[in-house]
Amino acid sequence: MGLKHIPVMVEEVMAFLKCETGRTYVDATLGGGGHASEILKRTAPDGALIGMEWDEDALAEAKNVLMPFGDRVKIFRENFIHLSDLMKAESVDGILLDLGLSSIQLEKEGRGFSFKGDGPLDMRMDQRMNHTAAHLINHLSLEELEYTLSLYGEERWAKRIAKAIGQEREREPIRTTQTLRKIIHHAIPRRFYSWRIDPATRTFQALRIRVNDELENLRKLLETGWKILKKGGRMCILSFHSLEDRMVKETFRTLEKQEEMRVLTKKPVTPSEEERKKNPRSRSAKLRCAERI
Repeated sequence: MGLKHIPVMVEEVMAFLKCETGRTYVDATLGGGGHASEILKRTAPDGALIGMEWDEDALAEAKNVLMPFGDRVKIFRENFIHLSDLMKAESVDGILLDLGLSSIQLEKEGRGFSFKGDGPLDMRMDQRMNHTAAHLINHLSLEELEYTLSLYGEERWAKRIAKAIGQEREREPIRTTQTLRKIIHHAIPRRFYSWRIDPATRTFQALRIRVNDELENLRKLLETGWKILKKGGRMCILSFHSLEDRMVKETFRTLEKQEEMRVLTKKPVTPSEEERKKNPRSRSAKLRCAERI
């Protein structure tokens, strides 16, 4: 059995969302249900939560965690880009988006998100999607592969890694996480290895973002999601990647200039040193929040 997923910056998120009884909130990335259960606890006895999750494994865990809250919670297996359509004309008091991977995803070798074990190069958040990471690795041109690693992974060795992948896939298709990890390790000169992260981390991150179209999904949500907020309603977004954080920051600033939203976090809120020690996966988290005017 895997470790229980630990939600990031719970107290900070709850404070910015202004959780109160009788209000309605959206958790558009349910994950293991950690943040959602806290929202429901703090809005008892009559607060409501709408939960969205497109990962079937995470959704099953969330349903189990949130079962005690009964009909105060409604759960949908949907990508958060469909939030506005799902809500139709209804409005809510708060929206939460947690863009990090959950332990449920990371610890299951068959999902291919992590290289700690060995499993198929899948990386799809939604198993109904067609293309896996293995498809990208074996079918993208070397130029496109280099571009993907450079843009989404900010990988300085993108060209060398892409070339090494190209040489290996000429011999046989690359199908597993450990095969890809070894290729990356050999492609990057050992003297440039980081003591902080595995050399394969950025490549795996880039492939996951590309497979799931994560940045485009976030852009779509930021364009329309805030419109379902009531006046005084808040949107809180936890990001774990500099490109995501930059997109959130710039969108919130633009909406503030247009007098649609008021930015509540001039600088991103980050986990305390104590939280980073207890939950190392929280170390790159950044929380930004804005309130509808």
